[in-house]
Amino acid sequence: MDNTQYEQTYKTEVINFFNSRSKYDNDYTIRRALPLLELIPLQNGQKVLDLATGTGIMAIAAAEIVGATGKVIGVDFSSGMLAQAQEKINKLGLQNIELIEADAEYIDFEDESFDVILCSTAIVYFRDIPAALSKWYRFLKKGGIVGFSCCSQESCEAPTIIKACAKNDILLININEPTGTIQKCHLLMEAAGFEDIEVKTQQFGFYHSLEQAKRWNGGWFHPRENPLLNLSSEQMEEVKAEYCREIEAKATEQGVWYENLTFFVSGRKI
Repeated sequence: MDNTQYEQTYKTEVINFFNSRSKYDNDYTIRRALPLLELIPLQNGQKVLDLATGTGIMAIAAAEIVGATGKVIGVDFSSGMLAQAQEKINKLGLQNIELIEADAEYIDFEDESFDVILCSTAIVYFRDIPAALSKWYRFLKKGGIVGFSCCSQESCEAPTIIKACAKNDILLININEPTGTIQKCHLLMEAAGFEDIEVKTQQFGFYHSLEQAKRWNGGWFHPRENPLLNLSSEQMEEVKAEYCREIEAKATEQGVWYENLTFFVSGRKI
């Protein structure tokens, strides 16, 4: 499979995954999204771009702050997510949000179009994060702010899956690796030209039961490669069995800890 074919397969898998989440909004997803706005001093009348807007959690919160004289544009390639967002927008009667169904990584806008750009938990799905940040810098007005969130590279059971695969001679690359530490986030923002960079952390991890923790369906996302796509059903069962053994080894009286350390990153275009 060449790079173009893989990218098409990868994007389709991501779209299908999010389209399937027909009830995305819950206490967890909302609590994980909104702290990003605490870093961003939104003001009445501002123009905001929310990339990978999903069900509009961030876009709606931003729209309520910037008011009738402001505007929020939400971009996402999941029609299912956008349908959920539009339903909420209609119920609230908001007139200052525009939703666009498009790939947030490749959509283009004129230079200096926005006061604020947001991207909640989705930047790791982009194939070229440095290029995305550079483009966002161009989209921002002088003095404008970008804010994104991402997980640590130790989060979301990725290390456990990687370890289970390694024991079966399969090398996986962690999707959270490029932004997986505070230092990496700082360096990416600096390279794109941002200043006044700030990274705050918040732990959203929790304990779940051993039975719940062992429920990995073999899914794996990475924008550049996924060796699991090439496994036979027998090989996949072997990897899943090893994953279950790794999970069992982590179990405590409280259950199995699901790490989800989230970074909230902001920077300004000077």
